[in-house]
Amino acid sequence: MPAERSASPPAAQQSRPVSRQATVSEFDPDTGAGAVLLDNGRREEFPGSAFRAGGLRLLRLGQRVRLDYDRLDCDRLDCDRLDCDGGRVRKVTLITLP
Repeated sequence: MPAERSASPPAAQQSRPVSRQATVSEFDPDTGAGAVLLDNGRREEFPGSAFRAGGLRLLRLGQRVRLDYDRLDCDRLDCDRLDCDGGRVRKVTLITLP
């Protein structure tokens, strides 16, 4: 008899980083904290620690960035639901950088 499949992905998949692209809407150069608009229109804030982790020196309003998350609280990586919580932003980088 085959083993039953689990509804949730393995723990290794749940903890892997997930990324989304967004546009900078606010940035405080003194703290490194700011906010972006995701492609679905949702506003999301990021802490100064996420900015510093990306190795950037400055962000400009309207600049496209990639947000790397610790996890994604949705079962789809391409989730566009407005109520989907992306998890904690751990790094902000330019889209052109790895």
